[in-house]
Amino acid sequence: MARIDTLVNNAGIYIGKPLAQYTAEDYAAVMNVNMAGFLSRHAIRHRRNGKAIQRARGQRDRQCRRRCGQWCVFGTGSLTKGGLNADTKSLAIEYARKGIRVNAVAPGIIKSPMLAPETREALGAFLPLGRMGEMSDIADAILFLESASFIMGEILHVDGRQSAGR
Repeated sequence: MARIDTLVNNAGIYIGKPLAQYTAEDYAAVMNVNMAGFLSRHAIRHRRNGKAIQRARGQRDRQCRRRCGQWCVFGTGSLTKGGLNADTKSLAIEYARKGIRVNAVAPGIIKSPMLAPETREALGAFLPLGRMGEMSDIADAILFLESASFIMGEILHVDGRQSAGR
């Protein structure tokens, strides 16, 4: 690897059932992808001086949603995304003097091919802005953090005000 200027960690899975119904395999899969799968530790080994590591993490951990007639809290999402938040702040402190900046982007519900078209419209109607975010909103946030040399260890919520007041 000759040079890494910016790394975007953007991987995660969600298993759509209440935490009490998770099997050991479900739990291990979520933990392995969402926590152990990030690439920051590999990229840092190749950094000589500063640039940025941006992490895109999900927003589901901050919400409850109505599902199957019951409230489901996204337990493993909370655990893994909370862990990434803590790790983002720790890495930012640990590598600040080497000029490596670490931040995270916390997307809200984003229109993507992963969501069926009929789901997009229904989800968008429940959001404060009345619409879902676009993938370009996340890209713009990452580019902003890349250009902002004095921002370190931040979790930038790009969710159309979905997390405001929580």
